[in-house]
Formats: sequence, structure tokens, C-alpha cells
Amino acid sequence: MAKTSRYRCTLLSLLFVETATAAELPLNMTKGVTDISLQVYDLHMTIFYICCAIGLVVFGAMFWAIIHHRKAKGVQPAQFHESTKVEILWTAIPVVILVIMAIPATKTLIAMEDTSDSDVTILVTGSQWKWHYKYLDYPVEYYSLLATPQKQIQNKIAKGENYLLEVDRPLVIPTGKKVRFLMTSDDVIHSWWVPAFAVKKDANPGYINESWANVNEPGIYRGQCAELCGKDHGFMPVVVIAKEPAEFDSWIRQEAETQAKAKAAEQELLSMNMTMAEAMALGEKTYLGYCAACHQPGGQGLPGAFPALKGSKMATTATELAAHIDIVLNGKSGTAMQAFGKQLTLQEIAAVITYERNAWDNNTGDLVQAAAIHAAKTGNKE
Repeated sequence: MAKTSRYRCTLLSLLFVETATAAELPLNMTKGVTDISLQVYDLHMTIFYICCAIGLVVFGAMFWAIIHHRKAKGVQPAQFHESTKVEILWTAIPVVILVIMAIPATKTLIAMEDTSDSDVTILVTGSQWKWHYKYLDYPVEYYSLLATPQKQIQNKIAKGENYLLEVDRPLVIPTGKKVRFLMTSDDVIHSWWVPAFAVKKDANPGYINESWANVNEPGIYRGQCAELCGKDHGFMPVVVIAKEPAEFDSWIRQEAETQAKAKAAEQELLSMNMTMAEAMALGEKTYLGYCAACHQPGGQGLPGAFPALKGSKMATTATELAAHIDIVLNGKSGTAMQAFGKQLTLQEIAAVITYERNAWDNNTGDLVQAAAIHAAKTGNKE
């Protein structure tokens, strides 16, 4: 009885709380930070209240009929089988309700699909398991990878506040401007989803989908891939930082300069050689960021899915070095092995190959330099 009383008190408290609004309820849709997301929220609440009203009328009529027309009162049931009037009523009324619901829904859907007159356009490309962002209005592009430490994922240390929802390089957009997103994929179907923007659009290989957002408030907004895209689907977060226009302009200008300097510096690196220690340090960082998802941090791979690098012929045989460089640069058709020639710098590719050939007791002693990668890359183009 005491337990039942507690449940009744809890229910009554929920029914009569005056300070809580619909947006504050933990199981309700969030409002978001764009005008479109607010439209979606308002549409959601409008449809919800209509459904509540329908439920109240239907169940109210049903219970009223059960109570007042019960057999104990001696009521004789009315006979209106195949009544034309009743058939028309219960067909026409739902149609009218659906039309009333369809009008605001159609307006919102049309607004969501209108990507015209955008101020910034960003190409979003999904691949297993990371995002690539390319600003079509600026000479800036980069990859965004999961930044949650492996030790958290392996339960070796406590999980952080934004566990699996943090990246090394977030997407940066300006507030108060219409940002157009072009979605595509390099391999399988992904889905770029940021709830606060009311944007969830599939990224299909060989096809481009469009969406847009105009963020009203600066801040950090998080999302993730919402399409089952493989074994590391849950490790493909989206993080967007919205900055004031002046701050964004400063960031994009600095980023463009940094990337231009990096490209120029890469040419200078062709004549420079890394030491084994430098190559192994950079190679380990690159491997954990780009390769460990498939081949595992210890190089053991996944039997039947991803080949092991530890002790493999390709990573331990001197005559296989050229093939090793080629597969990292160009990938392998028909498999999950991606081409990293455009994703990584020459130095990163040289370092990760050096790492794979000397880590986990492979110990080949091979030290690959950026010049060798450049030579292989140039040779492939010719």
C-alpha cells in the first residue's frame, strides 16, 4: 500500500507541476538553436497536442458510452450498421485533421530543403569512420576524427564528460549566416546528424544530398553518424563550433594560411630525413588515429575482416616494401582498405609505414622517408 501511495503521489506531482514547460521534460524533443529547429519543435508540439485532443475525445466518448450504456441500466444498443452518415463522418473528420496537420508540416519541410542563397558552403564527406570537411568558399579542408582516448573506450580510465562525442578537429561555422551542407560518402552510407540544428541527412556514395543551418547562438554542438555504417559506427561523432562572424573570419583566414604553409613545408620535407625515433613517434600517432580502428592498436587485426599487420608478410619482408607503400597510398579495391594518399601528408604516410614495419616485434629496421612516398605517388600518376 505504501508503495502504491508513493506512485500516486509521484503521478499527481507530475500532473500538477506548474513550473515545468514542455521543452524541459526529459523525454521531449529539444528546441535546438536554429530557426528551423524551432519550427520543427513547434510542429512537433502542435501535432502532439492534436493527438492528445483526439485521444481525449475518443477515449472520453468510449468510456462515457461504456458507463452510460451499460447493460445494468437496461439500455438497448442503437442500430446503425452500415449507416452512410456515420461512414462519411468517420472518414471526413480524419481527412480534415490530416489536412490541418499537413499544412504546417509541408511549410516546415519546404523550408528545410531550401538551400538557396547560402553564405557558406561546406562539403561533408563520410568515410569509415571519420568526416572530411571542405569549405568550398575558402582553401580550407581537413579530416575530423574521434578524440576520445582508447583507454576510456577500453575502460582503463574513467570516461570523460563528452565520451565518444569529441573530435580532434571540429567543424567551425559562423553564426547568423546560412551555411549549406553538401553530404556525400567515400564508401558506405553514413548520416550526418546534429540534433540542435535539426539536420540529419544521409551521405551516400556517388550522390550528394543537401541541407542547411543558420545558427543563432555561438557554442559547441554535438552529434554523430546516425546510419549503421560498420563496426566503428559508434565512434564517428560530429562536433560543430559556431563562432561570431568576425571570429569565424579570423579563424578561416588563419586556417587557410596554416594549410598553405603546410603544403609549402611538405615540399621542403622531401629533402629532409626523419630519424627512426621521430618516424616511430609520428607513425604511432598516425596509426592510432587512422589505422587502429580496423587493424587494432596491437596490429593483430580482426580475423576474417581486417588482416593482421603484426608478423604479416607485407610488413616484415623487404621485397614487399613497395607494395606496402602502394596499398597505403591507393587502398585496395573491393575491400575496406581506404586510399590515404589524399588524407595524410607524405611525412605521415612515411612515418606510419615505418611504424608498421618496426612495431609489435616486426623489427625490419626499414626507415621510410617522405621522398620515397613522393616518388611512389608521382610514379602512380604517370
